[in-house]
Amino acid sequence: MTTDPATDVFEEHRSLLMGVAYRMLGRIADAEDVVQDAWLRWYHADRTEVREPRAYLVRITTRLAIDRLRQVQARGEAYVGPWLPEPYLTEFADTAPDTAERAVLADTVSLAVLVVLESLSPLERAVFVLREAFGYPYAEIAELLDRGEPAVRQLAGRARRHVAEGRPRYEVDPVRRRELTERLLAAVAEGDLEGLMSMLALDVRLVGDSGGKAKAPVRTLHTADKVGRFLVGAARSVPADLSLRVLEVNGGPAILLLSGGKPDSLVQLDIADDRVTSVYVLRNPDKLRYLAGD
Repeated sequence: MTTDPATDVFEEHRSLLMGVAYRMLGRIADAEDVVQDAWLRWYHADRTEVREPRAYLVRITTRLAIDRLRQVQARGEAYVGPWLPEPYLTEFADTAPDTAERAVLADTVSLAVLVVLESLSPLERAVFVLREAFGYPYAEIAELLDRGEPAVRQLAGRARRHVAEGRPRYEVDPVRRRELTERLLAAVAEGDLEGLMSMLALDVRLVGDSGGKAKAPVRTLHTADKVGRFLVGAARSVPADLSLRVLEVNGGPAILLLSGGKPDSLVQLDIADDRVTSVYVLRNPDKLRYLAGD
C-alpha cells in the first residue's frame, strides 16, 4: 500500500490510461511505455496547478499515444502477412457492472474494431477512442487535444463512418461466442468438415497473424469452403501435447492453445445470426508472450 499521494492518484487511474493507450496503439508494449512516460511526467509536474488529475492524465496519455502512433506510421515498417493487435486480457465484469457499458467497452477493444482503427489518422483514432470507448463530451475532447469543438466533431464523424464501413458485422454476446467457439474447435479436432461448415457463414473470413514467425496463411482467407478446409487440414498437424485454456481477450472469449505449456495459438471468433463470420488465429510468438503467465 503506497503512501505517496502522487503514486496513489496515478494508480487510481492506471487502468483507464492503459485502456486509452492500448486502443490507440494496439500494442501492449507501446501502451505500457506510454503509460510509464505519463507517470514520469505526472510525478515531475507541478501538481499544485492540476485541478482535475483524471483529465490531466488522460491528456498526457492521449498526446503521448498520438506521438507514438505517428512515429510508428512514419517508420512504415513492413509486416509479413495480415496484422492483428496484441491480445489484451480483459475482465470488464470487474470494472463495468452495467451490461450495456460492458458491451461498449468490449466492442471498442475488439479485434475487429482495432484492425479498422489502424487505418485512421492518429487524431481520428484519438477522438474515436475518447468518444466511443469512454464517452467523453466533444467539448472535453477538444480541450484535451487543443482543437476546436467543430473540428473534433468532424474528426469523430469521419472516424465513425470509417469504422462502420470497415468493421464486419458481429454480436458481442460472450455466452454465444464461447459456445460456438467450443463447438467449432470440437468439429475441427474431429475432422468433421460437414459439421464445421454448418457453423460458418458463407462469406466467413479467416485472419491469421504470424508475423512470418510461425505457420499461418499469408493472406486472409474468404468463403466457408476455404476456411473450413484450412481449419480441418491444420488440425492434422497439431502437437500431441496440445492443451486448451479459455480466456477473455479483447472483450470476448478466446481459446489459447498451448504446446509444452507454452502459448502456440490464440483463436477467437466473431459471430452473427448464430454463424461464424470471422476467425482470428494469432500465432506470432512475440504477441502471445503476454499470455504466457496466465
